[in-house]
Amino acid sequence: MIVFPNAKINIGLYITEKRPDGFHEIETVFYPVHGFADCLEFFESKELTFENLGIQIDAPVEKNLCIKAWNIFKKYYDIPPIHMVLYKNIPFGGGLGGGSADASFLLSAINEHFNIGVPTEELEKMALEIGSDCPFFINNKPIFAQGRGEIFSPISMSLANYWIVLVKPDVAVGTAEAYRGVTPYKRQQKLADVIPTNIADWKGIVVNDFEQSIFKSHPEIEAAKNKLYEAGAVYASMSGSGATVYGLFEKETKISNMPVVWQGYLQ
Repeated sequence: MIVFPNAKINIGLYITEKRPDGFHEIETVFYPVHGFADCLEFFESKELTFENLGIQIDAPVEKNLCIKAWNIFKKYYDIPPIHMVLYKNIPFGGGLGGGSADASFLLSAINEHFNIGVPTEELEKMALEIGSDCPFFINNKPIFAQGRGEIFSPISMSLANYWIVLVKPDVAVGTAEAYRGVTPYKRQQKLADVIPTNIADWKGIVVNDFEQSIFKSHPEIEAAKNKLYEAGAVYASMSGSGATVYGLFEKETKISNMPVVWQGYLQ
């Protein structure tokens, strides 16, 4: 079976408080980027194996999220070993959710391939065992996320026909580094309530709290965002904790003078 786990972007990101368990409370909108995807194939095998093509994942196989996803499914249901082949296109460490997408798509694909019939709500619970943003990729539709990023509320939002450019400077931003630089605080209004209907009005209103500190330590990320605005983006932002920034354009705008990882129309 072959699936194509797609990337996501964050539209705004508020960090509202630090929890006693060490995690942070956030508010954000997850939006799928269907055109930019990895390719994941699997088939039954005598033993559980994983093969990585394309971008090489900088982690031992036993810590790979796809392996973790299979183990979690196996914990609840009797499934056979599989051989997985992942062709990696989405850069890891870029705030695009590529690893989370791979693992979550695998959960859904195993469920379908072996005709197990696990309901969506249970698949989301399995995905949450892998990572906070993993449940998003089960339904793979725009949502407003709170908590650690796993509490979902519906949101009416469409960026269909907007041209998006994803730029990732040659830097890495660790999640721990990103959170060390922010001071959580609660706004009077939730992020979902302040996002203007007109995307041209988002600039300066729909903010990512990580940007202020990360731009200081990685000025090339801020420079990439500024260049997207100079190229005509109606809105530009860092996705998640970085290091990818994206620009939204009202028409096709090919960018060639920056480290573009993908550009195309949103759905």
